[in-house]
Amino acid sequence: VQLQAFGGGLVQAGGSLRLSCAASGRTFSRYDMGWFRQAPGKEREFVAAISWVSATRYADSVKGRFTISRDNAKNTVYLQMNSLKPEDTAVYYCAADLNRRWGYNIGQYDYWGQGTQVTVSS
Repeated sequence: VQLQAFGGGLVQAGGSLRLSCAASGRTFSRYDMGWFRQAPGKEREFVAAISWVSATRYADSVKGRFTISRDNAKNTVYLQMNSLKPEDTAVYYCAADLNRRWGYNIGQYDYWGQGTQVTVSS
C-alpha cells in the first residue's frame, strides 16, 4: 500500500484546511484509515480514524472541529479541519490498517504516508 498525503499549508487561527490521502496498491475499501500528527518535540498522536464501513472516531482535542471521511471510488481519505488552533500545528500523517482494528495506536497501522505540514498562526 502506498499512501500520499497532501493539502497542508499555513492558515490563521479559526481557519480551515482539508487534507487528502490517496492510497494505491490494495483494495482501499477493505481497510481502515487513520490520521495522526506530530508536533515539534512531541510524540506522534492519534487524530482520527475511519473504518472500512465508515465508522469514525476522534481524539478529544479535535472532536467537533475535525471530520474524517473517505471516498472509496477515489481511494482517498480526507480530514476536514475547521476552527483551527495554533496547537493544531504539526506534520499530519495518514495511515492504513489492513487488519481493521480501527485503533488509536500507532502500532496498529501497517502503512504510512509521508506527512504534510499544517501550520496555524495566531
